Amino acid sequence: MAIDPAELKGRKLGRVLTKMGVVTREQVHEALAVQKERTQKKLIGELLVELGYCTEGDVVEALAGQAGMAYIDLKGVELDDATVASIPSDTAQAYQVVPIEFTEKTKRITIAMKSADNFRAVDDLQLLMGYKVTPVVGDKELIEGLIAKHYAKAESMMDVVSGLASSDKFSGLTGHSDQSIDLDAVMDAAGDNQVVKLLNLVLLQAIKDRASDIHFEPFENEFKMRYRIDGVLYEMVPPPPHLGPAITSRIKVMANLDIAERRLPQDGRIELMVGGAPVDLRVAVLPTMHGESVVMRVLDRSNAEMDLDRLGFREDDLERFRALLARPNGIVIVTGPTGSGKTTTLYAGLNELNDIATKILTAEDPVEYDIDGLCQVQVNDEVGLTFARALRSFLRQDPDVILVGEIRDLETAGIAVQASLTGHLVLSTLHTNDAPSSIIRLIDLGLEPFLLTATIEGIVAQRLVRTICLKCKEQYEPTEEELMELNLRPSDVRGREFSRGRGCSACNNSGYRGRMALYEIMGMDDEMREMVMREASTNVLRDHARSRGMRTLRESGLLAIYEGMTTIDEVVRETIVEE
Repeated sequence: MAIDPAELKGRKLGRVLTKMGVVTREQVHEALAVQKERTQKKLIGELLVELGYCTEGDVVEALAGQAGMAYIDLKGVELDDATVASIPSDTAQAYQVVPIEFTEKTKRITIAMKSADNFRAVDDLQLLMGYKVTPVVGDKELIEGLIAKHYAKAESMMDVVSGLASSDKFSGLTGHSDQSIDLDAVMDAAGDNQVVKLLNLVLLQAIKDRASDIHFEPFENEFKMRYRIDGVLYEMVPPPPHLGPAITSRIKVMANLDIAERRLPQDGRIELMVGGAPVDLRVAVLPTMHGESVVMRVLDRSNAEMDLDRLGFREDDLERFRALLARPNGIVIVTGPTGSGKTTTLYAGLNELNDIATKILTAEDPVEYDIDGLCQVQVNDEVGLTFARALRSFLRQDPDVILVGEIRDLETAGIAVQASLTGHLVLSTLHTNDAPSSIIRLIDLGLEPFLLTATIEGIVAQRLVRTICLKCKEQYEPTEEELMELNLRPSDVRGREFSRGRGCSACNNSGYRGRMALYEIMGMDDEMREMVMREASTNVLRDHARSRGMRTLRESGLLAIYEGMTTIDEVVRETIVEE
């Protein structure tokens, strides 16, 4: 472009095209007049193309100038090997960018993009690769041609690990917290192109496989990388052990943590766009005997189910849960072990309640998903912002619905009770095995039974079980031993069909793909309240709830097995036999 992009930055598109000498002022005015007449509004650039005054390429070039970027002619451009190697194949394909120039010493890179509004590519390359990025805009088809030519063969994790294993560049680094460290050497290692490339491949692979957590673990003679898919850990190609400190330092740099601090735990966050979808990585660093162990929780916002209809509730259970959410006041508790989807169920419930007439406040540790319309508070014990203190302040904020991340102590439970008695709907979580035992847990915390009977409206227990992969699903005859684990005899299941996954490439040969929730919903009626007042045992409460139509977790699991959704192994693993 003959004109300096700085002169065009921020100007109106018609003015930019005029300055470029592509159209005249009269043609721009004509297009604006057409735009005013039309009921279906079109952008000025589209109208100028439609009227035949300029081409789509001219508009792309003008938009680049408007954003302050240069437009580059990529015809006949040849890329050298060092420039091509500066960006991993997966990254080039995911962000649809091509490196044009790269200087290893200064970490400066010029990338060609299809459009000027791909600003996330610039931000993420600076974060992921640690480069100083200069973006330019080029022809869409030529960029696609260069990606196809230079990045058709994806570089595998095995290739990068093999390359790093043969290098003794990082052999002097130590992961031990009690040994001195050369900060410059650690910074160099964290910025090394191959280390950066390996970490990017791990992240892209994990996000592509829908992993929920990624683990980087140092041991005496090895460094493990594992990721959790559908609740089960799988091992990745392990890098050489001396690479551990370099990988850990790279993660700490990306999460803005202190790389010199190796004696204390640290927490941070990394925000990325992968394939056009926003992904948050919550980073937790823990000092261990052989170095720092890092776990990244993957919060893929595009993958989060925030709709009650898509959580796997059965129709009658969904009606019951919606009835609980419709109460004007009271406490609704969702219970289950860590990682059983309690937060997702509550978020889906809040999403349904989230309208202009309802004020919703949440106290969470940590805030996992940022939802429009909710006032979300991050609990921070270090500065004294506990659940109890946040709750106390909530009551002065005129809320309709309050979410307390977890009832951990008597103080939090007491204020939750007060909030419900003063006309608020309170949603919270507990860690118990099933719905009836939540009552005993709250009494153990120190809550008076009469307060429980006055406030608790319902308790939902849940578990997640893996669902059978649809690509390799097959029917089979279970053995007597398998049925015995469910307390069933062959005569009990005559005529029933059982399914399992054979294992295929789509499910990593596990036979499972995805997860579904099993629910147990216990409502409170007058008889149940009297039993709570008499401090009846969990078994008595459970029997009464079942007589009033409660389906236990094990019964929900059996229905899922008979419907061919999951397997006997999964239900046995996640649910207990009711006594």
